[in-house]
Amino acid sequence: MRIISGTYKGRRITAPKKLPVRPTTDMAKEALFNIINNLYYFDEISVLDLFSGTGNISYEFASRGTKQITSVDADYGCIRFINETAEGFKMPIQTIKSNVFTFLEKTTTPSTIIFADPPYDFPLEDFSKIPELVFQNNLLEEEGVLIIEHSKHTKLSHLPNFSYSKSYGGNMFSFFELAEEE
Repeated sequence: MRIISGTYKGRRITAPKKLPVRPTTDMAKEALFNIINNLYYFDEISVLDLFSGTGNISYEFASRGTKQITSVDADYGCIRFINETAEGFKMPIQTIKSNVFTFLEKTTTPSTIIFADPPYDFPLEDFSKIPELVFQNNLLEEEGVLIIEHSKHTKLSHLPNFSYSKSYGGNMFSFFELAEEE
């Protein structure tokens, strides 16, 4: 995987093969960050990266100037790899080893962007729990967005607070936002 833009543009990061991950493709990541770039100033936001795996998305935010990034993953090897990589690049990434659902039930800190990249074979009810917990626990800032990466075979448009989705090859990003009050 490589960092697309920012301070570390072009840097390649090679994760150990034994990690249980499926990193977001460079093409999909570049398209996603083009969308985010049009919505936010990277140095003014906070990011929560759920099911962070290799840390691919967190590194991209850090390279673009985001100072407040939290990566959550249940796998110790993933957390260790993110810590080592972030330390090597001097990136401001805080890691938390936790089951994502347990973390979402307990945390009280809202973020501007919450990015979730759960396993593509997750049951639909597990995908549904992510926005449910995020909105139930007020974990998005007022102008924030929850982005869930999933397979094009998984449909999330029926879930509350769904805004829109974008497809890139076999990847989809579904965007969820706070409903505007009338």
